[in-house]
Amino acid sequence: MTTKQTQNIKPADADIKWYLIDATDLVLGRLASQIATILRGKNKACYTPNQDCGDYVVVINAAKIAVTGKKEEQKHYYHHTGYIGGIKDVTLKAQLAEHPERVLINAVKKMISRNKLGRQQMTKLRVFAGAEHTHAAQNPIVLDIAKKNPKNKRGE
Repeated sequence: MTTKQTQNIKPADADIKWYLIDATDLVLGRLASQIATILRGKNKACYTPNQDCGDYVVVINAAKIAVTGKKEEQKHYYHHTGYIGGIKDVTLKAQLAEHPERVLINAVKKMISRNKLGRQQMTKLRVFAGAEHTHAAQNPIVLDIAKKNPKNKRGE
């Protein structure tokens, strides 16, 4: 009688790839969930939940990301300075104008585990506000998120 055993892949044995995503007119939440899946490695057959076997993701044109509804005015990002009464908030519109890459990083970060493994997986995400990126030497595979579902893209 033969028994089938689950194969646990070590990070050294995983086939790590680099992906390039153009975020122009892509919906923020849908893009973030796709990126989180790739970073965790859940899109692979050899997914192991306790190992970092995910791929690298390079996102360009983060300044041209789209949101639905009235989120630009109604969504707020909060942080505390550490002093009494030091809570600060900034709207999504202001954050997109000043630091567009932080919006996408924050969205993906909230979809990843909040532990050592999650922090390690987040180091594989590289976000750039413009069309230029510094990872051409890695020969990233261009991934078209807009083709996967028509709801992923806004505007025509």
